[in-house]
Amino acid sequence: MKLIFEHSVDGRQCSILPTCDVELTPMPDIMKRTVPPRLPELSEIDVTRHYTALCKRAHGVNCGFYPLGSCTMKYNPRVDEEIAALPQFTGIHPLAPLYSVKGCLEVLELSKKYLCSITGMDDMTLQPAAGAHGEFTGLLLIKSYHVARGDFKRTKIIVPDSAHGTNPASAAMCGFSIVSVPSNDEGCVDLDALKSVLDYEVAGLMLTNPNTVGIFDKNILEITDLVHQFGGLVYYDGANLNAIMGVVRPGDMGFDVIHINLHKTFSTPHGGGGPGSGPVGCKEFLKGFLPSCAISNASTSLQVKSFYGNFLVIIKALSYIMTLGAQGVREASQNAVLNANYLMHCLKGTFTPAYNRTCMHEFVLGLDSFKEQTGVTALDVAKSLIDEGMHPPTMYFPLIVHEALMFEPTETESKETLDEAAEILKTLYRRAFDDAESMKTAPHCAAISRPDEVLAARQPVLKYDF
Repeated sequence: MKLIFEHSVDGRQCSILPTCDVELTPMPDIMKRTVPPRLPELSEIDVTRHYTALCKRAHGVNCGFYPLGSCTMKYNPRVDEEIAALPQFTGIHPLAPLYSVKGCLEVLELSKKYLCSITGMDDMTLQPAAGAHGEFTGLLLIKSYHVARGDFKRTKIIVPDSAHGTNPASAAMCGFSIVSVPSNDEGCVDLDALKSVLDYEVAGLMLTNPNTVGIFDKNILEITDLVHQFGGLVYYDGANLNAIMGVVRPGDMGFDVIHINLHKTFSTPHGGGGPGSGPVGCKEFLKGFLPSCAISNASTSLQVKSFYGNFLVIIKALSYIMTLGAQGVREASQNAVLNANYLMHCLKGTFTPAYNRTCMHEFVLGLDSFKEQTGVTALDVAKSLIDEGMHPPTMYFPLIVHEALMFEPTETESKETLDEAAEILKTLYRRAFDDAESMKTAPHCAAISRPDEVLAARQPVLKYDF
């Protein structure tokens, strides 16, 4: 497929603009380009055909089953998109005087109220633009809290070995050193290992519950209590909130700070680089450290994003919550858990779950013995799924499971879809024993087969060579 620059023809235009009928004000030379921008020159039909062709190459939730684990790639109601597109929301300016945007301010206040209620927090900032941005903000709250108390020895953040990769990265960006704790045989935090690293230099623990292998840690109250005994705080990674929203609250588990992925859990399409939103909530004793803005009670100098955050993403979240109501939010979580357990049960006896116990919203298959028997890897299975019209699950994550495939069906999939997915996976299981070579060269029907991933990672081509 040609790049859009390769479609360009000198002098071709996309629109006809009328002659300017107002006096022109010359632009200062210092503001002028010395070299024209290298933009492709195309007609309108060239542009629409190019992006339509790109669209046909992309597999999204609207195309078929998309069980990407730990990412909640679920279908989002179109009504929320329609509401966010209302001109009363899209046509405002962030510098408009507050008296003229009272409806928008009410959206922000109501969103904070509902999100605090769902998470068990006392206050919240809507500024952060993504999950990792929320992690960074939440850790700044923890750091500010310790510094304000003159407790400068708090330099460590504890992170489980099954954590999302952004957790240690965010902590490192805030100047903390990272202490990893292993998982036990059940896939949860090893309590003895946690106790061995707790001391009065620990600023906090980062955790998500249910965790990355989709298991609710039954020791969560003991875990948070242990950290608090040493004066540390506990941070909740909201990546897996879709499994528990409306059922249990992180604030009631002992967490002090939380970020929420509105773009994963509350009705904004996740993927493609954005848009995102990662509001950060906290308990009462931390609210004074929140980023300040017009709707915040905080008076800090901290500001992690301009104005109020990604406003239209917040509107979609509020629309989603108000449409479902308290009972609907709860049912969404319950159905997500039901779907994950149903699909895992359908696959038992074929593939082997890494942890053979009731899961929450996602589960992990461990294909190490399957690989030994057939020579077919988790990557081969994932690539073969593309030929079957199904998006691959998350591969090789978390690292504590060898040959891992992580599935998250989400609450928006039907039983029929899950049955079909299970049959496809069972078919691939049999194929691995009968025709392993075809799986090692899959996909065969996609626009791109198997790129050299090592070369792409080490020598990426990121711009067009004019």
